[in-house]
Amino acid sequence: MNTIISVKDLYKTYGELEAVKGISFDVYEGEIFGLLGPNGAGKSTTLEIIETLRQKTSGEVTVDGLNLDTSSEDIKKIIGVQLQSSGYYPGLNLTELITLFGGLYNRPADARELLGLVNLQDKAKAKFKELSGGQKQRFSIATTLINQPRIIFLDEPTTGLDPQARRNLWDLIRDIRNKGTTVIITTHYMDEAEVLCDRVAIIDSGKLVAINTPGRLIDDLLETGFERKKEVKSANLEDVFIQLTGKEWRDE
Repeated sequence: MNTIISVKDLYKTYGELEAVKGISFDVYEGEIFGLLGPNGAGKSTTLEIIETLRQKTSGEVTVDGLNLDTSSEDIKKIIGVQLQSSGYYPGLNLTELITLFGGLYNRPADARELLGLVNLQDKAKAKFKELSGGQKQRFSIATTLINQPRIIFLDEPTTGLDPQARRNLWDLIRDIRNKGTTVIITTHYMDEAEVLCDRVAIIDSGKLVAINTPGRLIDDLLETGFERKKEVKSANLEDVFIQLTGKEWRDE
């Protein structure tokens, strides 16, 4: 497997506080890679350093062969970063927003094609504030693809979504990966990480405590003699919900 992101001995300190404490990991080209951890663990800081949004204290970061210290501007050209809702001008419709961001990347953007990728072609003239929660998340993912990036970063993309919107967003993320884009995702939903991610890294208190496939990490835990108190079933309540209500795109 080709390594597309390499992080070696990464540190980030704020005065006396060590937010990131010597983290090292690789991300492989074409995978969905999950960066997991409780609030304050250092995962967001780590991602922001890779995204060139925050300065590191020490360590080495390489993105698609480009060194962060010497080629940060080149790195920005090959990554897509999901914006928060506050990053969108409220007076512009979706087509105008995509055109605007295309100009910022200095490349033409096909709004119709991008909106079609996320099933929002019928909302081309709608303003961002008029969209539902799921539609806003899908549009924010569309904006990460404007510059045809090699890698996209999605920060808790399904938070607050209903089960249908959540499952549809999973399908969208898989589709993006299947078309050749590497996806880095953070989430607090462990079932989401288990279903979506090829591998996950778990960070706690600024340190990397585990990295492997979700299946291997679960097997390692079981080999310690761990047993769940509740019987594990082959379906969960979310599966029931989807089965009863359908999985079609909703506008609510």
